[in-house]
Amino acid sequence: MSSLVCFGLGYTAQVFAGRMAARGWRVHGTARSAEQVGVLRAQGFEMSVFTGETPSGEAREALRQATHVLVSAAPGKTGDPVLACHAGDLDGAQNLQWIGYLSTVGVYGDHGGARVDEGTPLNPKSERSVLRVAAEEAWAEFGANTGKTVQIFRLAGIYGPGRGPLEKVRRGKARRIVKPGQVFNRVHVEDIAGVLEASLLRPNAGAIYNVTDNEPAPPQDVMAYAAQALGVEAPPEVAFEDAGLSPLGRSFYGENKQVSNARIRDELGVKLAYPSYREGIAAEAAALAKRSTSS
Repeated sequence: MSSLVCFGLGYTAQVFAGRMAARGWRVHGTARSAEQVGVLRAQGFEMSVFTGETPSGEAREALRQATHVLVSAAPGKTGDPVLACHAGDLDGAQNLQWIGYLSTVGVYGDHGGARVDEGTPLNPKSERSVLRVAAEEAWAEFGANTGKTVQIFRLAGIYGPGRGPLEKVRRGKARRIVKPGQVFNRVHVEDIAGVLEASLLRPNAGAIYNVTDNEPAPPQDVMAYAAQALGVEAPPEVAFEDAGLSPLGRSFYGENKQVSNARIRDELGVKLAYPSYREGIAAEAAALAKRSTSS
């Protein structure tokens, strides 16, 4: 029986874990608090607490039977928490066939709107991306030293049910911030799950994949489309200089690049369900309308 352990059963990992559970896989996930564990257990997941500071006995036991491991827990200043606490358990897991590490396209830094792919030199700007590069390197080294199949997935901005442009417009929190030439890369959460599942069928030790849709796009265009999909007026445009963004928000706009997803299509044979924000937002709007009608 295939068995998946997910370190950090958050928004993205839940979609992937749910997909694999529906195929008959055993799934064990971790969360940082007992409260989160309780919520996810109520949804049918086998869970344990993993704070990233000390090993989890339940996760250790699950790793003994694991065939696949997904790591979405964020790294800290002291390094990757899963490697720090469970490297020995992973090395000793006799049935383990695949380890997937979820990183970010933020590791490329700013390229002035130019196109980047997996071979582009990394140039992280923010502290969070610097930590991700260090974690990627640590996982690659772990795979090389142990012979375990480690693959790295660099995710674009994630959206889907309850998260992203449509939700911001629906809650009245959307803004159309305009910075000439700025584009962002994004990907629907279901397409991330699809890429991970495709990777399971073609394990490739040391492989790195950008996980993004086909169309980097200006953020104001995406917000306008989300408003149109909901049948409401788009929020007014605001110049980037006048937006009053937080340092974190400004840092996102300080990185401008078009991320290529050719490798997931060519090597993994992935056909995206939502090749651009239009298909993804339209699908979410239709689902909202259907729920509203049925209720």
